Amino acid sequence: MELGTSAKMLSVVPLLKGGGLFEDRGPAVRRPKHVEQFQHEGYLRWDSLGEFLALGASLEHLAQTTGNEDVKVLAETLDEANGKILEDNRSPARQVGEIDNRGSHFYLALYWAQALARRDNSTAMSARFKPLADALAANAAKINAELIAAQGKPVDTGGHFLPDRERRHRLGCARARP
Repeated sequence: MELGTSAKMLSVVPLLKGGGLFEDRGPAVRRPKHVEQFQHEGYLRWDSLGEFLALGASLEHLAQTTGNEDVKVLAETLDEANGKILEDNRSPARQVGEIDNRGSHFYLALYWAQALARRDNSTAMSARFKPLADALAANAAKINAELIAAQGKPVDTGGHFLPDRERRHRLGCARARP
């Protein structure tokens, strides 16, 4: 499936004995450029829509194999949220001052919570997510302003392809692989 660009691709591979492999198939060639931009500008334009779609497909598969109605509702409402991200153009833009990866994750949380809150065939889930949907919607402008304000400053990630092992050790991070 391709939605707009190759960065928004999803691979669903059925496995033996009923399993499945669900992955984002966006090309890895742009990842170094995205990391470089994040390190220089604090702006991450990586589009996670492929991961969002993979999560939806995996929830749908789980619902089908287990018969769990709550998981089915999660899958259906995640599909609604993904559709709204596309309709409202809430994917990361290309430059500082516009929505980045953090913003698209915020909108996924908002749209998914709203879709769950609207579900009348799952009143327990609807009741559980309505307060979250209302709080996110009421604070959307503030959240967006804070996410955009975090951009524009260099970010020291301690390395990407060649992490600084000494620095990771000093920070108490998980042990680096040899």
